[in-house]
Amino acid sequence: MASDMIRFVETNPNCAERSLQIGHLTGSAWIVDRERKRTLLTHHRKLNKWLQLGGHADGELNPLAVAMREASEESGLTRLRVISEKIFDVDRHLIPARKTEPDHWHYDIRFMIEADPDELLSISDESHDLAWIEIARMADYNAEESMLRMARKTLVSALT
Repeated sequence: MASDMIRFVETNPNCAERSLQIGHLTGSAWIVDRERKRTLLTHHRKLNKWLQLGGHADGELNPLAVAMREASEESGLTRLRVISEKIFDVDRHLIPARKTEPDHWHYDIRFMIEADPDELLSISDESHDLAWIEIARMADYNAEESMLRMARKTLVSALT
């Protein structure tokens, strides 16, 4: 997975631009509570499924900055804390075609971010809903390997 992403970035100087129709970089925030038992998910309006918060780079080459911007825009959270600047996870997933764009790949770079579940949430127009869920119950919300992998990593890290 990481080697595919590196090859994509090296061969596409405009990899952070949505105009690159074969695919583009995205940044995501895997938002967790202090105890690493819950994560904040968005019920994505276009894809109609529960996902971590994140979005298009829109020319920004710093994926952590993208993840933080998107997390704030999509949740209204203002007290986000970067747990580590190390990449938490990477994923490549196919986005289905829509009226104005062909199907294309998202090369997603993900970071673990901490937030306070008591902070007021604000649902953006990109979401049907936002919810703090128990990480151990991820499969009840989204059983895709990409989501389960992040859940497993979090649960293992909470034990150490």
